[in-house]
Amino acid sequence: MVMKEIRPESQEMRAAFCETLMELAEEYKDLIVMDADLMGAMGTKPFQAKYPERTVDCGIQEANMIGVAAGLSLTGKIPFAHTFGPFMSRRACDQIFLSGAYAKANVKLIGSDPGITAQTNGGTHMPFEDMGIMRGTPEMTVIEPTDITMLKYVLRYMAGHYGMQYMRLVRKQCMKIYEDGTEFEVGKAVTVRDGKDVTIIASGFCVGQAIKAADVLEKEGIQARILDMFTWKPLDEDAIIKAAKETGAIVSAENHTVTTGLGAAVSETVVKNCPVPMELIGIQDRFGQVGTLDFLAEQYHLTVEDIVEAAKKAIARK
Repeated sequence: MVMKEIRPESQEMRAAFCETLMELAEEYKDLIVMDADLMGAMGTKPFQAKYPERTVDCGIQEANMIGVAAGLSLTGKIPFAHTFGPFMSRRACDQIFLSGAYAKANVKLIGSDPGITAQTNGGTHMPFEDMGIMRGTPEMTVIEPTDITMLKYVLRYMAGHYGMQYMRLVRKQCMKIYEDGTEFEVGKAVTVRDGKDVTIIASGFCVGQAIKAADVLEKEGIQARILDMFTWKPLDEDAIIKAAKETGAIVSAENHTVTTGLGAAVSETVVKNCPVPMELIGIQDRFGQVGTLDFLAEQYHLTVEDIVEAAKKAIARK
């Protein structure tokens, strides 16, 4: 169930991440946590304190960490390996592809601080392309949880399903979109709001922005459907096709480059099955930079106003 009024989470995502892993560790005795010298940043020190024998800090050796994780998984362990998103996707790409996916390993990859949520860590630590890299890896499941309620569900899913999975995760605060206890299905979009005039297909940070944009549009007599496409692979093509047929216009909204991201994935489905006007909100072939979340949202055109404008433009092109 969607919250009647979205608001900031009362807990940081990293705290919920660690707490959930500690709960899962009681159920899955082979679950281990791995990191590349960022346990303090990711808030997983409590897990290390409780389960020192099930914690591996590999140091600043991301590629090596993935090789170790793949090897451990093939002995029956369930490794959850974390580092910042750009290091997980770019620096360890070959190890993920070959030692992980190609070898049919069972590694749970966590890339934190997605897109502009890296904020003051700046361009070197700002992953705009991580989901695209992972989406291009065969048999990889690619997920972006929207809030803590969804995060808890996704972590449980990852622990219980064999295979290579990538989750990009906000480390600090995000908006609470779903009521506690809400159930989800990996590979299926969530209909956050129904509407007949345009569909906004959003993910992560942009889901909250899409909800606010829909409120603005509603005041102008425009009914916007919102789909939370938290699973980028496998993509819910049925929901996209249904939205294209029923609303006749689509806006994708992502905290990621549109070149290889959600907009590209949605566009492929739309073009093949039901061509309708589309507008893509996301990073337009640019590098990251230092800034606050609000500043960066303006710089990269991820604001509520940008989504509203894109929705009107898509509708006008019907």
